[in-house]
Amino acid sequence: MIDDYIEFTKKVKQKLGIDLQLYKETQMKRRLTTLRNKRGFPSFIIYFDALCNDEMLLKEFTDRLTINVSEFYRNPRRWDVLKDRILPMLLQNNGRLSIWSAACSTGEEPYSLALMIKEHFPAAAVQILATDIDELVLSKAQQGVYTEQALKELPNPLRKKYFTKTGSLYKIDDALKKDITFKKHNLLADRYPVHVDLIVCRNVLIYFTDKAKEAIYQNFSNALKTNGVLFVGSTEQIFNPNQFALNLADTFFYQKQ
Repeated sequence: MIDDYIEFTKKVKQKLGIDLQLYKETQMKRRLTTLRNKRGFPSFIIYFDALCNDEMLLKEFTDRLTINVSEFYRNPRRWDVLKDRILPMLLQNNGRLSIWSAACSTGEEPYSLALMIKEHFPAAAVQILATDIDELVLSKAQQGVYTEQALKELPNPLRKKYFTKTGSLYKIDDALKKDITFKKHNLLADRYPVHVDLIVCRNVLIYFTDKAKEAIYQNFSNALKTNGVLFVGSTEQIFNPNQFALNLADTFFYQKQ
């Protein structure tokens, strides 16, 4: 069979503005081949034609581009550093915070941020922008309904205080939603916000090529205020932060120079 994956990536970029060649090819091609075969298409070009004519297939395809595995307070020790050191530092001379949860998936991360600030910094005024490339996960995020698995790292008192349980599902308090704006955003193509105090982008960039990661880190740096902080995932250490005008503030936290 002719390998038409490269032609497929060109067509996807032209139609959707998504450059699949900026993702690690081996991983992305494997994931999309599995999805294509699951739907019974013998080639990527035939699959692309189907995507253009079937909205549900297109949504499923876009969903497969994102890694929608998330939970509240994922890697709790890092969130403790955020609570005990980073947020107090950012609030020291300013009672207002602009936060961007980039590639937010189904919303656990921005809601964790809103919950933490509500619980520990109630006097702070906060605006949280939560973005993802996938409209389907954004719609789930806006609903704010989660399984018990997503809440496994969340202490029980917070679970009881900020969630309503219905059957096996937990619905987040509407009070936590009011400071969050959900919006579609492509890290590889769209304009970035500006004057941001804190950017949280975790466990996403490992799927991009080194070239794409460098561009994203530079864009994140440009988006931050001076002394603003970028919070990345446990597999995404920046080995030369100075090239992006960033300094290591703590493990996986980088501060704009």
